[in-house]
Amino acid sequence: MVGVLIRMKLRMLRNSVRGRRAAAVLVGGLFALIAGVGTALVCGLDVGDPEVSVDLTAALLAVWTLGWLFGPLVTGGSDETLQPEHFRLLPIGSTALARGFLAAALVGVAPLATAVALCGLVVQGLRLGPVAAVVAVLAVLLQLAFAVLLSRVVFAGLGAVLRSRRGRDVGVVLAALVGLAFVPVRLAFETLGPVLLHRESPVFSAVLRALPSGWGVVAVHAAGRSDWLLVAAPLAGLAVLVVLLVPAWAGLLRARMTRVASAGGAAVRGGRTDRSGRRSLLPAGPVGAVAAKELRTWRRDARRRVTLVSPLLIGLALPVITTVSSRGAVDAIAFGGLFALGLCCLQAGNLFGFDGTALWQTLVTPGAERADVRGRQLAWLILVSPVAIAAALVLPAVSGDPGVYPWVLGLTPAVLGGSAGVVLLLSTYAAYPVPSQRNGNPFAAGNNPGCAAALRQLVMSLLLLVAAGPVVLIDLVGVLTDLPVLTWLGVLVGVASGVVAARWWGDLAHHRLVARGPELLAVLRTA
Repeated sequence: MVGVLIRMKLRMLRNSVRGRRAAAVLVGGLFALIAGVGTALVCGLDVGDPEVSVDLTAALLAVWTLGWLFGPLVTGGSDETLQPEHFRLLPIGSTALARGFLAAALVGVAPLATAVALCGLVVQGLRLGPVAAVVAVLAVLLQLAFAVLLSRVVFAGLGAVLRSRRGRDVGVVLAALVGLAFVPVRLAFETLGPVLLHRESPVFSAVLRALPSGWGVVAVHAAGRSDWLLVAAPLAGLAVLVVLLVPAWAGLLRARMTRVASAGGAAVRGGRTDRSGRRSLLPAGPVGAVAAKELRTWRRDARRRVTLVSPLLIGLALPVITTVSSRGAVDAIAFGGLFALGLCCLQAGNLFGFDGTALWQTLVTPGAERADVRGRQLAWLILVSPVAIAAALVLPAVSGDPGVYPWVLGLTPAVLGGSAGVVLLLSTYAAYPVPSQRNGNPFAAGNNPGCAAALRQLVMSLLLLVAAGPVVLIDLVGVLTDLPVLTWLGVLVGVASGVVAARWWGDLAHHRLVARGPELLAVLRTA
């Protein structure tokens, strides 16, 4: 069973990760492996004091464990290359399926990078003796299984809680709060880093060692001292946690395969079309029809709400937290709207993936591709423009620095237009399938590897910088030459840059959809 699922996942990855996507996975995997090797080297350093080495290793492994919990939220969801619904009619027990899914989950770039990072324990064990090295190998296996299982159980539990419409709405806010959780963690490490290296806080050291992420290094160093009780207790604790998490995951899988998720959309009464409010402002014709459809979809689809509302809340809150934590040394409040807009754009670059095989309706309608692209761009601007414009008008005054108004008012239209082009451009050039929402989990990301998602977000960030580049350039010239008129001229330049970016990248997306629409549909069919 385990071997079958592993081979199935490898076959699905081999068939789905090709071309540009394969390059994205390769580059992203390279960065992940570099991070893993760097962690292993730091853990393997001989810092002189074994106690400092234990604390440092425990802190780094805690970061990797937190990465398994928070990373999927940043990269767009947990990996679901293998979906439990596909095994619903097979005579396989949920516990056996959970064990097989665990083995399959250990196959991929992220588990490999984590295993490389954990090999720092083996380096420490080799330095302490052969017995400690054997203990380190056992600790690596148990810690890797614990991190992967914990991540799967947490996201499966979130999916179970968020099956109802109201639960999904709560989940949007929950995702934002989880996304902001790294801020206090970062502040804690910045504050407690020197304390950790100089062992100034025994309480902090005790907490790091008491966490499951620190049990492995504690066992390795205990083996070097021949303290067998302290060797057995942490390893047994990790084994017990793994054993307990497997049936927990099995129960969540069983619930997912047997329960029917509630409908996520609002009921349509008597086939009437809502012509009030937002619809009445849309242009007549195919572009307006597509925009109306997109606006309804953004409102009803929990996955889209997660990708829009959560980054929006995080983007507006994070500059405030950064400014407060730095005690005014970094005043980022004025640019909060731009930051929120950028985060929303990074999470929304897979519009056709959300629609799935519904793309065929566009492909079989003559000349519908241009209206589809422009309508999606219009809907995107209607969704994000009010918040971005309001933030641009209000936040500079709230921050107490009205001198940044020319910068903010110039960058906002440039980034708005750039985001409208980038979202469609990446949706056609780098789309990936998203699982059907029958599983009710808005955090499911399909077989989209996290490293590939990170690389896609890097490309989108660079394109947004290209759209904002002319505004930054003219504002810098105005500041260096002490000509305020140039900085205010940047507002007009920002409007022009946004229009050009939206039209240019929208045209590229349209031509791509016309030329490679069937291939894009074939990719989306794998969901």
